[in-house]
Amino acid sequence: MSQLTDKIKQLANSYAPDTVQVRRHIHANPELSFEEHNTAAYVKQVLESYGIAAEPMATTGLVALIEGNNPEKKTVALRADMDALPIVEANEVAYKSKNEGLMHACGHDVHTSALLGVARILQELRGEFEGTVKLVFQPGEEKFPGGASLMIQEGVLQNPAPASIVGQHVFPMLPAGKVGFRSGMYMASADEIYITVKGKGGHAAMPESNIDPVLIASHLIVALQQIVSRHASPKVPSVLSFGKVEAKGATNVIPNEVKLEGTFRTMHEVWRKEAHQKIKKLAEGLCESMGGSCDIDIKHGYPFLQNDPEVTGIAREAAVSYLGEENVVDLDLWMGAEDFAYYTQQVPACFYRLGTRNEERGIISGVHTPTFDIDEAALETGIGLMAFIALQQLQR
Repeated sequence: MSQLTDKIKQLANSYAPDTVQVRRHIHANPELSFEEHNTAAYVKQVLESYGIAAEPMATTGLVALIEGNNPEKKTVALRADMDALPIVEANEVAYKSKNEGLMHACGHDVHTSALLGVARILQELRGEFEGTVKLVFQPGEEKFPGGASLMIQEGVLQNPAPASIVGQHVFPMLPAGKVGFRSGMYMASADEIYITVKGKGGHAAMPESNIDPVLIASHLIVALQQIVSRHASPKVPSVLSFGKVEAKGATNVIPNEVKLEGTFRTMHEVWRKEAHQKIKKLAEGLCESMGGSCDIDIKHGYPFLQNDPEVTGIAREAAVSYLGEENVVDLDLWMGAEDFAYYTQQVPACFYRLGTRNEERGIISGVHTPTFDIDEAALETGIGLMAFIALQQLQR
């Protein structure tokens, strides 16, 4: 394997400059979830230039196969997501977003370009391994119901069925050149909460004539925090946050209603269901007690993400072998959510982190921010390591 490892490292080094250019093209031309038509067309074009045929799936997704010797022996899937976010980019770089108000602020341009680089390496080496590598380029990770769920519905985990699936995600808290792994439970489920608090609007100088939904909503936001602080087990990580409050009144106008939007996240399915019921009961009871009412809609979102111990163990061992022990770290639990979790519910999986930070160059911003960027040296690490992990998974 050492000879093949050397070949992968040489190819990763050779293909890294082209992968950087692919990443910059995708970064400069972001598209929102389920609107990745041009991105998918570009990915298909790049794959075809490597001699790899790709088929559409879930409208703006793509699936491709790289067949080695004895292709039916075993299949491993590798996944990348392609969508961007509705964020105005603040970076002044040559590859700055050309699409106003849109930005690859979560690194999906990195994931997609890296998987293309992996594909190029494995296509070059297809005569030197047994089995099949399935490439999964999925849409809509950032938007419910999640592109992963749609890809699964349309058969991405069939014909051929992968024995395992691997994904990587940028990690701006870890320096470029390093990667991180966690076996078992890793990321939280994510549900969206929409509450409309209803009252009776009127002149703000005469509150006695009104039923103030702003006041009710204020009490409700505070009261709902006890769902986590007083009901969740300390052993079960949970988060309840509200990020949007809309009250269309004025300095002297109390509106008829207030809209709240938030998220609930946890890592336990039984508690998740119980928490939904408690949130609804508390909201309805509190609003009624203050003379108002509410409509509440909890959208059941992505499940929790759990890394298979065996698949993750193989991937971590591969990373140590490929990068050295000093460049492989153990990750903490993460309350963020990922629709890759849908795959982990169906197939033994490993979702790991690719370091992209460079403090000396000021590349330190987190994902989902207008200044997010990466140290592009991470791409050579990303394409080489993922190719190596894929071959290790096929061999075991």
